[in-house]
Amino acid sequence: MLMATSLIPAIPSSPSRRFSILTTPNAKFLKVPALCCFRKNGEINGLSRTPSPMDSGGQNDGEMSLEHSSNVELEMKNKEIWRLFKEAQQNILYLNKQRLKAVEELNKANREKQLLVDKIEQLEKENRRAGGKDNLALCWALLLRIDAMVLGGMISPAEATDLRRMVMDSKVSVANVFSDMPQKRDAELLAELRHFSEGSKKKGFHIIHICTEMEPLVSIGPLAPYITGLSCALQRKGHLVEVILPKYASLDLDEVQGLREIEAESFSYFNGQLHGNRIWTGVVYGIGVTFIQPLYFSSFFNRDRIYDYPDDFERFTYFSRASLDYIAKSGKQPDVLHLHNWETAIVGPLFWDIFAKQGLGNTRILLTCHGLDSQCLEEPDKLALCGLDPGRLHRPDRLQDTAKTHLVNILKGGVVYSNKVVVMSSMHSKGRIIRSSHGLEPTLALHKEKLLVAPCGFDNSTWDPSKDNFLPVNYSAENMRGKDACKVALQQQAGLSEHASFILVGFIFSEVSDFELEKLKEVVWNATKVGAQFVFMGNGAVPTINRALRSFQEELEDGNVKFFYRYDEVLSHLMFAGSDIILCQSFDDPLLQVPLKALKYGAAPVSLTSSDKNFRYSADHDHEITRLSQFMRSTFGNMTLSQALDEINNNPSTWKRKISDAMMKDFSWGAECYDIHVSAYTAVKSL
Repeated sequence: MLMATSLIPAIPSSPSRRFSILTTPNAKFLKVPALCCFRKNGEINGLSRTPSPMDSGGQNDGEMSLEHSSNVELEMKNKEIWRLFKEAQQNILYLNKQRLKAVEELNKANREKQLLVDKIEQLEKENRRAGGKDNLALCWALLLRIDAMVLGGMISPAEATDLRRMVMDSKVSVANVFSDMPQKRDAELLAELRHFSEGSKKKGFHIIHICTEMEPLVSIGPLAPYITGLSCALQRKGHLVEVILPKYASLDLDEVQGLREIEAESFSYFNGQLHGNRIWTGVVYGIGVTFIQPLYFSSFFNRDRIYDYPDDFERFTYFSRASLDYIAKSGKQPDVLHLHNWETAIVGPLFWDIFAKQGLGNTRILLTCHGLDSQCLEEPDKLALCGLDPGRLHRPDRLQDTAKTHLVNILKGGVVYSNKVVVMSSMHSKGRIIRSSHGLEPTLALHKEKLLVAPCGFDNSTWDPSKDNFLPVNYSAENMRGKDACKVALQQQAGLSEHASFILVGFIFSEVSDFELEKLKEVVWNATKVGAQFVFMGNGAVPTINRALRSFQEELEDGNVKFFYRYDEVLSHLMFAGSDIILCQSFDDPLLQVPLKALKYGAAPVSLTSSDKNFRYSADHDHEITRLSQFMRSTFGNMTLSQALDEINNNPSTWKRKISDAMMKDFSWGAECYDIHVSAYTAVKSL
């Protein structure tokens, strides 16, 4: 008979149980009796043993019963521990499955979101391409509204007949002007119909832009959105607008409808002889566009960049002369040739010295400057490349540079030889522009009567909170409830505490300097102390901005400040809609147009630095400023961020009224910018 030791640990039958018990801190070794295994008939199997004399000699039935009870209790505890262990394992497996399912759902949602964004962009492109197809439907809807006005006694049958004829005779422009007709009341619509009817009786201007950029074909700076925005606004109000561009190899031609090459010879003069060009035409957003492609000088526009080459003067002088040669040969007789910056300013002296005598005597010249710091100084002899006489033009009252008198100044020549000059500046006054014009002060002072100042606009068909497809909820100045929902959506996306009561400040970087970054840190630290939240958006294409933002984020370590390092079009719409305040690097922002978009979306534009104060105070003594500048000075121009936060908290009713008034202002391309340009066209045609 085998004797088993009586001192053994209590071991569960399962290996897993053994692990759970042995790793328990309070596990003990217990003395248990020798085990026997009986069959049902009472026989002892081979695994049993008889108790040893030592085991049986000192135990009575009570002791054995006690030990048996302890063993049963221990076994029950072991079973309970094993049950809990299995439940824990099952819970862990369940949680893992749920986590994987959640990750999968999140990835699916992100894919669906991207597909939705792509679909919206595609639909918008298709809508722009097929815009003309809906003109007839819009015209018929307008005709039916006129019928209703007659039936309602608002207008006489005779006036209705005139309005119907006007609608049918101007289908395209009427459809563009009254595209938001369903939202208008009858009285408002009738007033606009009468206004349009009066304007349609006047002959619209025929304007040709000779320029180097146009959105979305080629966009480097503020010129591109200006060309497209102003041209669309002009055409919506009955003017005929064309654009002539170089045919760059890098052009984005996706938005060009009906692009084709004209099957006709086209030559232009350059460097003593005629050179062939290919002429391409197409339509972009309803605007006729002509592209000039040099054959012999094919490398001029077949490059990676648009600007900043040593032969920029030759490149753009060739294009300017080729544009005039094309206009003259095609028999066009535009009312105005509209030039832009120094790159096409040479058209001014070329036109008056050569082309005005070639059937263009009734055409006038207007030059727009988007900045006076880039002027192009060259040797006078180079003027002969395009057929100009250097001896006639290298004079103080013509192209001779004021400081470097041995050179000619191309932008100066554009100012001298234009009938009107428009300087694009949303905030600065005419006097301030003349006083700080990078060496052109004497020229602008002499020609100040032809100088106008115009603000930039923005595309209010894309940037309008009442019909913005990128927003979770639309809203307007009359009904602001949706703005709170947009704020919560922005807080969710940025991972901020979600509540509409927080004051949310947005900031979109276009560029950044060390001074601005230090100023920004101070402003943010002070504002977060009083509970403000911040959302920053960078520009993935500019590494310096991203580095500055990352350094800024590391320094702050604040849960109320969130960063997005890449510019995202959809998120930018939500930032304007969800923010109470938009910090602006400058109010004069012709590229991103941040202050104008902020006003439209009910977010107060507040200047980051005091650098704009110069124009605020100097403008008090100079009345030749834009309506936009006047409005900004009287509302948000003198306000710091801390003052804005105080007013929101302490005078909420005054603040809401100020925001509502700002939203109802129209600072789009079709408002003040349009009015100033049309007044300039009108003035030059009367000369």
